[in-house]
Amino acid sequence: MLSLRFLLFLFGFGLTVIGFSYIIIYLNLMSLGYNFFEYVKFISRRIECLNVIFGIIIMCISIFTKGGKNELYL
Repeated sequence: MLSLRFLLFLFGFGLTVIGFSYIIIYLNLMSLGYNFFEYVKFISRRIECLNVIFGIIIMCISIFTKGGKNELYL
């Protein structure tokens, strides 16, 4: 049976992958004439790109929280 920590880690990893893929897709704005600061300002306001931050926070929570007494140590 999968533990809650493992499921949280997978959920956070999925959010991080989705967020990074949108950041890479939005790199095409650089070829349209956006400079780097406008690009960073644009991606910091998109919720798809903020999934990276949420995913990393969820992964850190799942890694650094203490498990129960029957938790499998890997």
